[in-house]
Amino acid sequence: MAVVAGAAALGARSARSHVITFDGVTKRYADGTVAVNDLHLEIPTGEITVLVGPSGCGKTTSLRMVNRMIDASEGKILLDGVDVQTIDPPTLRRGIGYVIQQAGLFPHRKIVDNVATVPYLLGWDKRKARTRAMELLERVGLDAGLAERYPFQLSGGQQQRVGVARALAADPPVLLMDEPFSAVDPVVRADLQDELIRLQNELNKTIVFVTHDIDEAVKLGDRVAVLRVGGTLAQVDDPETMLARPADDFVREFLGGDRGIRRLSFVPADLPLRGDLTVPIDAEVSEAAGAAASSAVSWLAVVDGEGRPRGWVSTEGLPPAGKVADLRLLPYGTFEVNGGSLRSALDAALLAPSGCAIAVDADGKVAGVATREELARATAKVAADGAAQPAPAEQAAQSEQAVPAEGAGRG
Repeated sequence: MAVVAGAAALGARSARSHVITFDGVTKRYADGTVAVNDLHLEIPTGEITVLVGPSGCGKTTSLRMVNRMIDASEGKILLDGVDVQTIDPPTLRRGIGYVIQQAGLFPHRKIVDNVATVPYLLGWDKRKARTRAMELLERVGLDAGLAERYPFQLSGGQQQRVGVARALAADPPVLLMDEPFSAVDPVVRADLQDELIRLQNELNKTIVFVTHDIDEAVKLGDRVAVLRVGGTLAQVDDPETMLARPADDFVREFLGGDRGIRRLSFVPADLPLRGDLTVPIDAEVSEAAGAAASSAVSWLAVVDGEGRPRGWVSTEGLPPAGKVADLRLLPYGTFEVNGGSLRSALDAALLAPSGCAIAVDADGKVAGVATREELARATAKVAADGAAQPAPAEQAAQSEQAVPAEGAGRG
């Protein structure tokens, strides 16, 4: 009866919130090894929650207990308030997308049939299932011509995209992803991460994502849960808060020595821009010299006829005549004036000999230049704001002190 009720609840959950709750969950094996220890964690609907930590911290075990690939020894895992232990495992798994390393595709099936696997299991007719598969291949950025190929005929990155498409085939509200991008090269991995972010913006799934890579966790996660060896929760927070205020030395060390730079990815590049530090590429050298003198600078950003950046030019030792186009242009970096982060602005400045960053609009046209002085002010403000905020442990202590004793303040 419990299994039937659980299955019914699973089928009805599309109208509900898809929250996953770990309520005092422990996984203990027969030899006494504790993989997960008294885990209390709520995974909100429509967000990516990343489980991250060193080897042996129980992150994959925690993930696999959600779809009952592994069963908990103690505690409960609730899916929209329903204990997953009351749901028949095959029924549960057909309603939860699952993506693993190296895709795990069936080698003897064509790509379109790999994607349609779960719809077939759910009893969809072949035409409907294949139509859905073709739609998803397009959605994950794969050419329709790949549908009739076999997995071995695809690259690693393409196979991972197929794996994501297969997990989405029956439109599950929950998606579990176990280090899905770890087996591909860094460039493909970055592309797959961007693709997941794009898909999530469209689909708003409840995603549990496992990784050992803190950069991946910070990039993808709406919330990041750091686990210690032995399966205990060290901290769960949004990435910006965690980077600014790690809970303890373990979290601080796991985040790495460059966590301050990572934190700048969450700070908007709201910088004053100067419009007098650019010069057209078809201008006379004398015009560039005059602009540099009036602005008291030794570098100008060169823009083409459409207003796009072409490079930096030094205004020291300019020839007496000629065109800017004839001068040596040096490398530049850009950041988006709307939506860019302070980290991207800092990266742009570090790529330029001027130490300044060129701001561009959505069309790639120059909107102005952020000077090194403004970048220094902005990063100093971020540092000061972070120092002014108490660490999580201090916040908890302050909250306890702020709670009045029983009866205090009553007349």
